[in-house]
Amino acid sequence: MRRLFCILISCFCLLMPLLAQSNKLIKELESKRGTLQKQISESETLLMTTKKDVGSQLNGLAALTGQIEERKRYILTINNDVESIERELTSLERQLTRLQRDLKDKKQKYDSSVQYLYKNRSIEEKLMFIFSAKSLAQTYRRLRYVREYATYQRLQGEEVLKKQEQVNRKKAELQQVKAAKEGLLKEREAEKAKLEAQEKEKKTLVASLQKKQKGLQNELSKKRREANQLNARIDRLIAEEIEKARKRAEEEARREREAAAREAAARKKANDKKEEPATSTATTTAAERTKTKVAPLETYSMSRDDRELSGNFVNNRGKLPMPITGPYIITSHYGQYSVEGLRNVKLDNKGIDIQGKAGAQARAIFDGKVAAVFQLNGLFNILVRHGNYISVYCNLSSASVKQGDNVTTKQSLGQIFSDGSDNGRTVLHFQLRREKEKLNPEPWLNR
Repeated sequence: MRRLFCILISCFCLLMPLLAQSNKLIKELESKRGTLQKQISESETLLMTTKKDVGSQLNGLAALTGQIEERKRYILTINNDVESIERELTSLERQLTRLQRDLKDKKQKYDSSVQYLYKNRSIEEKLMFIFSAKSLAQTYRRLRYVREYATYQRLQGEEVLKKQEQVNRKKAELQQVKAAKEGLLKEREAEKAKLEAQEKEKKTLVASLQKKQKGLQNELSKKRREANQLNARIDRLIAEEIEKARKRAEEEARREREAAAREAAARKKANDKKEEPATSTATTTAAERTKTKVAPLETYSMSRDDRELSGNFVNNRGKLPMPITGPYIITSHYGQYSVEGLRNVKLDNKGIDIQGKAGAQARAIFDGKVAAVFQLNGLFNILVRHGNYISVYCNLSSASVKQGDNVTTKQSLGQIFSDGSDNGRTVLHFQLRREKEKLNPEPWLNR
């Protein structure tokens, strides 16, 4: 009995890693899905808007569209998780079939050994078998055979117990994964129902806006004027910042040339003491002067520190934090695109618009230096330089940094403006530039 207990304990220890493997997969999928689920649940509160006038309805449509996109992304994640679990189920079923086949084989071998022992069960028969040998050597071999067969039979019994325990564990693991799959399928159906309701709400909102075509075009024209005014100011400040960076690089290059010239003068002085021909010294000095003129001023655009910061920024592409605190919805994407369902409604966004909760803060996406803080239409806008990359944070009611400040990743830059006339709608307009080049920020952010 004690031996059987030890065997069962050892089987359990061997099988724990197998069971833990599926548990780990399920937990990893649940963790990734949980983050998205929390984001969607929290962002649903951002959809509460009165939707009375055209501006509010247009903003509400943008928020609803962003929420629908988030839910579609979540459903896609569920689909991917279902596929992963189905692959795990297929693998577990193959393993179970193999274990059951091995168990059957071991049981057959064990039955054969038990039947043989049953036929030769008495001590007298074993002794007769041993002492009926014709020589001492044969007697020794028969004695060893009897002992080894008894050991073999015992081991066969232990193997059967081990394999049976493996089969039981694999069945339990299979049931656990099947339950996880069933839960996912139910969750997917629930999310699809919510998505269908939101798309129906969107159609109703679009139909309402279609009846207000004139007011809609006026609202869009107003938004374009404000955007053009903001982008012109940003472009001008970025051009100034690029010029400052070029001058910093030139100054660094000038200091390096002066250091090189001093070093060349020191070498010349040392050479003069060695009584070398004057012509040789003159030739060497001329050669050194030529070396100092290899890189003209125009070739310098970034200082050494800026180049290092730029490299670090690029290495974090796709890992940068969202520039807003708390739950959020991306309500307007980068580039030119039409609004689904509305005729002649085209948007051109130089960045992205991110809606958050009232009180949300704008935060730096990476280490850098505040290049500019300016006000436009009573709201603050901040530019942060990260080498030759510049992140832009607009529509702030207050700024907690000033020009020249060094900032760190996720540091608060100021509070985002909440529009009291539009149910406290809180939207951060965020841009990303590589010098003058406008970039799509979404591939750089970790969502």
